[in-house]
Amino acid sequence: MTTQFIGGYAHVNLTVPAGTLPIANEFYEGVLNFRVIPVPSLQKDTLAWYDVGGGQQLHVSHPKDATFPIDPISSRHPCFKVLSMELLNELRERIWAFKQEGKASAPLDADAPGMVDSGAQGPEYPKRFFCRDYAGNRLEFTL
Repeated sequence: MTTQFIGGYAHVNLTVPAGTLPIANEFYEGVLNFRVIPVPSLQKDTLAWYDVGGGQQLHVSHPKDATFPIDPISSRHPCFKVLSMELLNELRERIWAFKQEGKASAPLDADAPGMVDSGAQGPEYPKRFFCRDYAGNRLEFTL
């Protein structure tokens, strides 16, 4: 019998350009409603942590050697599990509306409500949609 060691993730880390953590906060706290949690005091200007629920976190950092914008076709991404179809659709509308505002913290790209998802198609895939945050990080949202 094989032992399963991993039961989920503790955190996912996304990178953003230096000096843009307030922009990240406007999107991750303001639009996605992730709760801000304290970071180590020596890293407060280079790192932001968010509670995404279920004991899991999203970390946003700006490493010195990161190149931006991030590869616009990279498929690296976290996938966030949304609690219901109604909330998934509401979040898709919310992200799309925020993209349309055109603020510095707006997503670079997002699947428009009512349109085909940008991810691979087929019956194997659950209902989902994608966006890319202001720094080009790809994000997936699913049931």
